[in-house]
Amino acid sequence: MKVGVPKEVKNHEYRVAITPIGVHELTAHGHQVVIERGAGAGSQILDEEYVGAGATIVDTPEEAWGTDGGVDMVLKVKEPVAEEYARMREGLTLFTYLHLAADKPLTQELMERKVTGIAYETVQLPSGGLPLLYPMSEVAGCLAPQVGAHALMKAQGGRGVLMGGVGGVANAKVVIIGAGVSGQNAANIALGMGADVTLLDTDLDKLRMSFWRYNNRVHGLASSKLAIQQQVMEADMVIGAVLIPGAKAPKLVTNDLVAQMKPGSVLVDIAVDQGGCFEDTHPTTHADPTFAVHDSIFYCVANMPGAVPNTSTYALTNATLPYTVALADKGWQQACRDDASLAMGINTHAGQLTNGPVGEAVGIEAASLESVLA
Repeated sequence: MKVGVPKEVKNHEYRVAITPIGVHELTAHGHQVVIERGAGAGSQILDEEYVGAGATIVDTPEEAWGTDGGVDMVLKVKEPVAEEYARMREGLTLFTYLHLAADKPLTQELMERKVTGIAYETVQLPSGGLPLLYPMSEVAGCLAPQVGAHALMKAQGGRGVLMGGVGGVANAKVVIIGAGVSGQNAANIALGMGADVTLLDTDLDKLRMSFWRYNNRVHGLASSKLAIQQQVMEADMVIGAVLIPGAKAPKLVTNDLVAQMKPGSVLVDIAVDQGGCFEDTHPTTHADPTFAVHDSIFYCVANMPGAVPNTSTYALTNATLPYTVALADKGWQQACRDDASLAMGINTHAGQLTNGPVGEAVGIEAASLESVLA
């Protein structure tokens, strides 16, 4: 199989979909890998390293996408943006983050162009775990308190509150909604920065896990509308980390509630890729990451892990590589027949939408996976 890796074009997106180790693995299996020149530069990976691992460097995104039909599968990090739509074509397998529940135009483009779109974020293990979302959730969770602490500084429009560590002065109160992978990692970093941390979740087992993990230094509360309201109104920083696989995130913090928050408080929405869990969330970029709502600051960058691309690229490839090799070795259909977890990643094929939660979110009827794999 011929595998193409284009350079990411989203604002300040420095990650790349494969490392030289990944290239070596694919070429060792007899596959050809073409990579757009400079695709790895933002992650400190030189073209020469890719060539040394067996890749061919191409000069244009069209060559990496195989717009002439020369590429069988494209590996990316982020979902295609408008300038890339024309490079997609019938018969292409696209393996990347798609986040279609919050992007009806891209959903329609993939369907119209009859692309087989396999989304990292909906590959799901029998346990319910999301192995290809996990590493980026870790990174985003770790980043959230860092970027939130920066936004809390007065010069950035925040309350002028330090996360913690000064004797005789109250630590910043950080409220994290969602105790999954990103929420737990956010709690870990916020706690390390000295904050007073509260985790909210409807899953009591996750709260029990946080009790033991943090030696009861993180407050775990059963989430409800009232509990969210009470905690958010007292918070200096709120981190939204709620995920429903494939579906839009629920809106848990309303505009009215934000209006009652402390002036200069900061809200970081990790769930922005899935539409966000704050009512006023809209995607921002690393170039212009924040905006004001009432007297609060929202941070809603849709590709947070792109800020630490060296870490993120290696973490992502560690997770995706076994699935990439299976897709290349067997073709998408047989690979998905052999692995039900990978099959859950199929979002579009031959003009059909194949993911139920995405269909509900965008208002398009979804075909069954069974019919696609038959």
